[in-house]
Amino acid sequence: MIAQLSGQIVEQNTNQLILDVHGVGYLVTVSSSTLSQIRALSGTISLLIEMIVREDSLTLYGFYTSEEKSAFTVLQSVQGVGAKAAISILSVLTPDSLKQAILSSDKAMVSRADGVGPKLAQRIVNELAEKVGKLPTSLGNTENMGVSPAGAGQSAISQDAISALLNLGYSQSEAWAAVQRAAAKSNTDELGQLLNLALKEVGQK
Repeated sequence: MIAQLSGQIVEQNTNQLILDVHGVGYLVTVSSSTLSQIRALSGTISLLIEMIVREDSLTLYGFYTSEEKSAFTVLQSVQGVGAKAAISILSVLTPDSLKQAILSSDKAMVSRADGVGPKLAQRIVNELAEKVGKLPTSLGNTENMGVSPAGAGQSAISQDAISALLNLGYSQSEAWAAVQRAAAKSNTDELGQLLNLALKEVGQK
């Protein structure tokens, strides 16, 4: 089982590259995100590898970060999502953007990927809504559920508001989205006020 490859890129196209490892060229399928990150690098690069073995093929998928590799694995836990669809999704969404789409139930963001229609995008959002905790680091860290796409840290008050909504029986995705909308409309630093605004947001759905 190949878990990692280190070598030099000798050829690349839209979503594949050939990595020369001690004179042996490995054809590796990658996302546009990984390709953009490594394109400017020179010398030896390292990619985490997921090897998919079928009866008639053996395909290597490469990832520059462990977060993207983990997202690739979790995406395939959804019925109808194979390796090709997963890498397509990760070509248009970073792991953090995928997290945001799941928590805000935004199927339109997911359906931007080639080969992913509205029905499949909705299934992905629905099935992964309660699996965010299985995703590592920034993608699955519930302490960072208020993180913006730019990666800003969430304030303690937002965390407390989300926890309060969860205790009231709202789902993780509902709580996160409501607090995000409430925080965007108010700069309050009082938990009670933020929670009241979030409850109003939930009621507007």
